[in-house]
Amino acid sequence: MNYFLTEEQQMIRDLAAKIAVEKAAPVVAELDEKEEFPWEVMKTLASSDLFGVYLPEEYGGFGGGVFELCLVTEELSKVCCGMGVCYAASALGTLPILLFGSDAQKQKYLPDIAAGKKLAAFGLTEANAGSDAAAVATTAVRDNDSYVLNGTKQWITNAGEAEVYTVIAITDKAKGIRGASAFIVEKGTPGFSFGQKEKKMGIRCSATRELVFQDCRIPKENIIGREGMGFIVAMKTLDRARPGVASQGVGLAQGALDHAIRYSRERVQFGQAISSFQAIQHMLADMATQTEAARALTYASARMIDSGDDSISREAAMAKLFATDVCMKVTTDAVQIFGGYGYMREYPVEKMMRDAKILQIYEGTNQIQRNVIGLALIKEMAKKKV
Repeated sequence: MNYFLTEEQQMIRDLAAKIAVEKAAPVVAELDEKEEFPWEVMKTLASSDLFGVYLPEEYGGFGGGVFELCLVTEELSKVCCGMGVCYAASALGTLPILLFGSDAQKQKYLPDIAAGKKLAAFGLTEANAGSDAAAVATTAVRDNDSYVLNGTKQWITNAGEAEVYTVIAITDKAKGIRGASAFIVEKGTPGFSFGQKEKKMGIRCSATRELVFQDCRIPKENIIGREGMGFIVAMKTLDRARPGVASQGVGLAQGALDHAIRYSRERVQFGQAISSFQAIQHMLADMATQTEAARALTYASARMIDSGDDSISREAAMAKLFATDVCMKVTTDAVQIFGGYGYMREYPVEKMMRDAKILQIYEGTNQIQRNVIGLALIKEMAKKKV
């Protein structure tokens, strides 16, 4: 479908696709097997100025928005969803600063992130605070001109590799979630360390670790916004980041579909290519239709966000929910079309199916997305008094 990209957007998409095919594709299997972070690919993205596509020009960015971020993420995810999330997760960690940071914070951190000199990460999830973000237990206690952080964040993407971390911690336990605040913590700060790299089902080249804070002292200037804004910072950030997860799903689904089409033309059974069988054609037709529908919803939600509309929670949740559910189905169907070969590691769709599952889980499970959508529908109807 024609999504009427501008010349600049086409350039961004084509450049990301070129890097994905020429730099990422040759090392996908090796990095997955070794569970090794794709630093060379990240450096190529940095030298190509793609880390700043969603950041304002005044901070060294391209001046685009979530839509441009989705274009790059989609192209990377067609080849490797693990690399797509390494890229997108840096934006997730950056958004709190972009949305709520002070001018001084933006000037200090955004130029290096836009240039790809530093990656970012977002620290919200804990062992007992996953879908229930209100259960955050990490604390930040004010001590004169500093805050002292104690606690552990779990399953943090880019942990250990990133230089800049935006972290949600409780500053006033008596206020519950309204007592949460957001902070910037730099790698190398005394009292800030990382757990071991997690062994995962999929997206194995990405780094997932704990963030461990033990009397970690940071300057009071590192608070994002003001005390008590942490939950708002987190939710507004996730609203804007969810189309990025959706674009991972769209890219991964498209990559799996492409592999399935090629294989169906090459695989011969009963004296003819399996692409000639109606059963296979119908599977491919459904896969293509669902992927295109997911792309349309993802792009629409991203453009809605970039338009400045602040009522985006429902649409962002819909995009994340639909695109990632589609991705799981399409990658599963791709493995089915490959048959026994699809189950083997030497064929790409095996990894793609493994990678797809996490998209239904992180940045808000798809059950949580349905909660968000359902509540939004009910509130909207209540306002209409129908």
